[in-house]
Amino acid sequence: MQVDWTTVEAVASTKAIDLWYLFPIGMGVNRLLQKNGHFSDGFSTRLDKVFGTHKWESFFYRKNALPGLYGEETVIQKDADFSRIIEFLLGRFRSVYAGVADNPLILRNSRNSPLFLLCFASGNPRGSETAVKIAQHILKE
Repeated sequence: MQVDWTTVEAVASTKAIDLWYLFPIGMGVNRLLQKNGHFSDGFSTRLDKVFGTHKWESFFYRKNALPGLYGEETVIQKDADFSRIIEFLLGRFRSVYAGVADNPLILRNSRNSPLFLLCFASGNPRGSETAVKIAQHILKE
């Protein structure tokens, strides 16, 4: 949760550096995403910095209109599981990198809960296809 998206973009802009990124999916991001959609400004700001956008909110939460005692009420509910977080993160990588491995490795604790996600992105457009193939093979093993 310490790496801001601006750093990821700066690395990508060189078009010369490939990135192995250890992303805190469980202990970081998922823990900040409250089930009821109510989170502190600090949590929201940190997620904005990690993802480089506030679009995560509409991607991870859905609004439902439910009948209430005094008319319809809008209820916000978390609609994000680990696969949805991965989908969003890989989409963000694809927006700035030439190539991205589609099979990040989920690193789990002894209780099989996801802690981190090991991702790969290639900055060089000419070599990205080969680099991604190699990374996907490594991540698969």
